[in-house]
Amino acid sequence: MITPYRMEIVQGNVVTKEMAAAIKPGMTRAEVRSVLGSPLLTDIFHADRWDYVFTIRRQGAPYQQRRVTVRFDGEGMKSFEADELPSERDFVASIDTRSTGRVPKLQLTEEQLEALPIPAEPVVTGAAAASAPEGPTRSYPPLEAVR
Repeated sequence: MITPYRMEIVQGNVVTKEMAAAIKPGMTRAEVRSVLGSPLLTDIFHADRWDYVFTIRRQGAPYQQRRVTVRFDGEGMKSFEADELPSERDFVASIDTRSTGRVPKLQLTEEQLEALPIPAEPVVTGAAAASAPEGPTRSYPPLEAVR
């Protein structure tokens, strides 16, 4: 069955457990921004509240939405509220639609290396050995004129 193409939509900032662990009460707005990035929502009526919202719709992966709220008291961070946050590894695994779960083998084991046949060296004898070129066989004109 043919399915229409659906555009992948990613909005907001990904906030992971590792990033949340780096946030501590008393951090300045600049420090919070350096860890979490710029907030998706800032409200002029609630200047002491930053909202980080993340949504992703990807074909072959479940829809995800998370919310994080950071509250400030003046310039220092007062509180951090968040939905259940994934670790970085869990987040990448949740959006990877190509992975089969199998890790390819990139190197042979010692037993496999020993089981390989030893390659035979080519033997050149007779007329073939005499006709084999030993150096450059063509001469090219110089690239620049000689004066």
